[in-house]
Formats: sequence, C-alpha cells, structure tokens
Amino acid sequence: MSTLPDPEPGPGEVVIDVVSSGVNPADLLQRAGHYPPPPGAPVWPGLEVSGVISAVGPRLTGWDVGDEVVALLDGGGYAEKVRVRASQVLPLPDGVTLVDGAALPEAVCTAWSNLVDVGRLARGEVLLVHGGSGGVGSVATQIGAALGARVITTAGGPERTARCLTLGAETAVDHRTQDFVAAVRDASGGAGADVVLDVVGAAYLPDNLRVLATGGRLVVIGMQKGRRGELDLGMLLAKRAQVSGTTLRARPAEEKARLVRDVLEHVWPLVADGRVRPVVHARLPLERAADAHRLLESGEVFGKVLLLP
Repeated sequence: MSTLPDPEPGPGEVVIDVVSSGVNPADLLQRAGHYPPPPGAPVWPGLEVSGVISAVGPRLTGWDVGDEVVALLDGGGYAEKVRVRASQVLPLPDGVTLVDGAALPEAVCTAWSNLVDVGRLARGEVLLVHGGSGGVGSVATQIGAALGARVITTAGGPERTARCLTLGAETAVDHRTQDFVAAVRDASGGAGADVVLDVVGAAYLPDNLRVLATGGRLVVIGMQKGRRGELDLGMLLAKRAQVSGTTLRARPAEEKARLVRDVLEHVWPLVADGRVRPVVHARLPLERAADAHRLLESGEVFGKVLLLP
C-alpha cells in the first residue's frame, strides 16, 4: 500500500471517496505488463468504482458533494479516493447497494457497447455469450435477455451453467464436455448465432465462424486463449459475416462519455426494475488485492470480485 496526496478535481472532474472497486481481467493483464494505462491515467489498476462525491471541479454542474455514484475509470480504482471526468460518472442505480454498484460500470459499458453498438443485436436474434459466468458475460447475458434476444452462454461445469440459466440464458453449454457449435445449432433450429460475444480469442476463432448464422456478427473482446488464429475467408464471405474486435479503456473521452449517456438512458432502467443486476462473487478488503487477483486467475469466480478500502 502507498500513500499519495488527495486528488483535487480539475475542470469537468469530480473526486469520489471510494466505497468499492471492481476487479477485472484487464487488471491482471496490466500487472503482467500487457495492458498499460493510457496517458495521464494512474499507474495502478482499477477501472471502476462506487462511492460518494467529495469534491466537484470549478463551475461543474449536475453533480454535488454527497451524491452516491459509480464511475468508469481510465485506471487507479484501487484507492480510497479517485479523480474522474464527470462525463464518466453515473448515479447509483435504484435497487443496488453502494458496495455492489462497483460491479456494474465496466461490465455494463463493455456489454452494451459490443452487443448494441458493434453487434447490432436485435429482438428475437440468437446471441451466444462465451464466458457467461464472467464479469462481462454475466451482465451481457442479462442485457441480451432484457433486449429480447435468445441468449445462449458457455461456462465451465454444471453448476456454473445452471447459474447462467438464472440470469436469463435460454441454453447454457458446458464448454468442458459439450460442443458449443452443435448446441447452438440445435437451439437455433440449425440457423446459428446472429451475434457472438467472445472473450476467448484465437482458440475459438474457427468454431466461432462456424457457429455464425448468415449475416452474423462476431465481436471479440478478449484473448484468454491466444491472440493469433486462422480465419477461413471463404466461410466468412459465404456467410456474409463480420468480425470485429474492440477494447474499452483506450477509447477517447468523448466516446466514453457518449457510451455512459447511453447506459444511463437504456441500461439503468433495466437495473432499476431488476432485469439486470450486479453479480458479485466476493468482497475483499483493498489490502487483499493480491488475493483478489489470485481468485480471478483461479477460474472459480462467478461474476465480479470487489475490493473495499
């Protein structure tokens, strides 16, 4: 643990007294030297927090000291206080505790951006979410179901697949023992998946292309099992399919601000009425951040791990 001066808000910024910080796979990558923070961001991990605003930048309107909020950060969330652009702050949604609110910003922004903006998911389409038991996957499953999609998830083991069904998945595939391509084709009457949200990467690329429906969209947001794969361009052309890859952290501030506004408008009502909820596996004190990373690396986590200063 290190001690630094308290942050002071600049124009367009607020300071938040942190109640809870979300732990994400990106934090593990940053610790390993594979995911450096963008210029100007703190060098320590943490991409999302919940807490109470303790200071507001000059001439900033819309936020007041004492407001309970959650925030999407460029970094530095493992702290007692954070400074963040006001455009990346959201009010704590109704029905969510201040502690558990930290499980939402990164996962919800990632899921909404990739399902709706990139994947163009529509009501009635088939959505395949790989890693449905993960932080993003558990939220993407709920958002997909709330948007009226037929959601299929993959997860490891019968207990985890059963929990995915409680989040709104129509079908949950145990990737340890089942062929997800065959399972999706069975569930979709042979048509395949209209949208695939993938955190696995290279190892799944051939099968992800096989599982796509005609006109399908593959959106890759992770590389848990490799960054280089072989793409069958003939199959891609025959299916008139699209392959996209995105990250969230490095996006320009204006793009993040637009995404936060979209989440406030479209997803926060789903949280308020209970159709989307934070899924928290464990809550640990901040000084046990190393234990939180080991827990996430173990593959045992369902949902999110939170750190409490």
